Amino acid sequence: MRAGQVRAYYLRQYEAAIEAATHAVRSYPDRPHAYRCLAAALGQLGRTEEAKKTLDKAIAIAPAFFEMYVRKGVPWVRSEDHAHMLDGLRKAGLPEK
Repeated sequence: MRAGQVRAYYLRQYEAAIEAATHAVRSYPDRPHAYRCLAAALGQLGRTEEAKKTLDKAIAIAPAFFEMYVRKGVPWVRSEDHAHMLDGLRKAGLPEK
């Protein structure tokens, strides 16, 4: 499921990303990937209140994971995709560090 939500997000299919991420959150509520993607997609669509709540949940579930995947980035994600994810998360309320 994760690949579908992330792929949809990177393709700028935000509604599809929200749908897939919402399903993943219901199925795996303790895994941070889906919340991160959901927050970014909601942010891109200007649904800032929902996006901020989701972003807060993503950070609360796994702060170290969030720091690694979002703040630092991981080598298997293209730099332009990482920048796009950061853009959505900033629109969701991600504070600058």
